Amino acid sequence: MTHTRPPAVAGMFYPGNPAELIATVDALLAAVKPSDQPAPKALIIPHAGYIYSGSAAAMAYASLAPLRQQIKRVILLGPTHRVAVNGISVPKSTAFATPLGNVPLDLDAIDQLRDLPQIVFSDHVHAQEHSLEVHLPFLQRVLENFKLVPLAVGEASPQAVSEVLDRLWGGPETLIIISSDLSHFLNYSTAQQVDRNTCQHILQLDAHIQPQQACGAYPVNGLLLAARQRGLTPQLIHLCNSGDTAGDKNRVVGYASFAFYEPDHD
Repeated sequence: MTHTRPPAVAGMFYPGNPAELIATVDALLAAVKPSDQPAPKALIIPHAGYIYSGSAAAMAYASLAPLRQQIKRVILLGPTHRVAVNGISVPKSTAFATPLGNVPLDLDAIDQLRDLPQIVFSDHVHAQEHSLEVHLPFLQRVLENFKLVPLAVGEASPQAVSEVLDRLWGGPETLIIISSDLSHFLNYSTAQQVDRNTCQHILQLDAHIQPQQACGAYPVNGLLLAARQRGLTPQLIHLCNSGDTAGDKNRVVGYASFAFYEPDHD
């Protein structure tokens, strides 16, 4: 049986009109200066509305241009905002829809997770969750042909998340994306201090990030643990907050994008 999860936040977090959405995403990507960095294995990318964090997201997604045909599977992990979960939720649907079309789920990869005790199958958890959905239009524009493993992470230990990543790590055909914003609703200068500190911990692969530091702390910590075990090198791509983009400076949300590179074995 096949069924598709419809978009929940099209027209709110990002344009609902397909032509406008393509123009918006392509303009954000086009504004990024080309880089000579190697291909990332994993990325941490914010998930707010495009007017707030779209520029920070685009700086990460632009790095995937050379991998347009190489990446066939995206493991996308984000926090749950609406439904509390103990563990990690996988949907029962077979595709996720956006205004740009359907993204098929990698059902074979999902099958590899069925025996793990931290995995919970639930469409309800995913139905209104934006932390994964907002990334899909970017992925649809920068990658040619890929399947998705969407994981909504509730309360889960770094080890529980890392175990899932280990199962699905794959080779150069597999990309891991962690969806996370940073601090929430501090004033501008306090947020800058707090977020800079959080970024330093992430760059040190310190898997003890707290939810008040990053709303995606649980999936972030899982990636940081896996990155430490596998010898990945982290790099901060961009740090800003909503006071820099489209909000006032009294209550801001922090955004950062990071890339993680595997060791060069050549």
